[in-house]
Amino acid sequence: MNKITTILLAALLLLTLAACASGTSPESDSSTAETSSEGAAAQQSEGQQETKPEESSERIVSTTVAITELMDALEVELVGIPTSVKNLPERYEGLTEIGNPMNPDMELVRMLKPTEVLSVTTLAYDLTPKFERAGIKAEFLDFTSLEKMNETIEALGQKYGREQQAAEIIEKHRLKQEQIETAIAGKSSPSVLILMGIPGSYLVATENSYIGDLVKRAGGVNVVQGETVEYVASNTEHLQQANPDIILRAAHGLPDEVVKMFDKEFQRNDIWKHFEAVKQGNVYDLEETLFGTTGNLAVNEALDELIGMLYK
Repeated sequence: MNKITTILLAALLLLTLAACASGTSPESDSSTAETSSEGAAAQQSEGQQETKPEESSERIVSTTVAITELMDALEVELVGIPTSVKNLPERYEGLTEIGNPMNPDMELVRMLKPTEVLSVTTLAYDLTPKFERAGIKAEFLDFTSLEKMNETIEALGQKYGREQQAAEIIEKHRLKQEQIETAIAGKSSPSVLILMGIPGSYLVATENSYIGDLVKRAGGVNVVQGETVEYVASNTEHLQQANPDIILRAAHGLPDEVVKMFDKEFQRNDIWKHFEAVKQGNVYDLEETLFGTTGNLAVNEALDELIGMLYK
């Protein structure tokens, strides 16, 4: 697979994974922006004003599920939330939905008169020009690793006067990491291959990806070393030479379809049969709700799951 193909696949992956962050399927992305403005008008005409939060100097719009859940944990009020099939915090029930994270309805966002719009750094390249053209102030939060997420949580706590709530969240993460380090002390570090799949294709996740960071924190050693990007193209012959102890398969976009895709790939491509991880039955499909493409508040549960997979 040449360099251009790799770049195109990576771009497609990031766009599809952005849809995952909202809990919407890729097929629904194109229709979200077209229907959300009409939905907002309907909500207002049906008495949305009754559920409108109290006026304050801060009018914050969250564009991803992970950010919305974090703001709830920080006890920060919002005026807009992402469109999602996932259950969002009850605190934000009835708020205006502004569409998919990678394609927010800018007209809806403007109607909310936000003082701030929150997105994630993985979408900054695509969304920055869109927000600028719309004249909307946006901040991109870094959730690419647990460390970066904790730094972001601390900064948000200071910004919104929620230092105590932020400190409690970070402390839970610290205690879990301490618990993990104690649990794996003295154990051999397993080598790990992480496959990141979307419908129709997959890439290999490096240590620079969020899941790669979790694997490293759980004591695993990624078979892909020396990369500066989050994902690289799959070269099965090279990967087979690395012969990982564990293979983790992350399915996003349409998880059920991606798992089937992985199953067919492992059955039809004879080279997988020579991987020691396959021979030993050490191939695991990661639960999408725990193993997102960016950091989220399920991190402690995700680490517990990884320990069970890496050291069974």
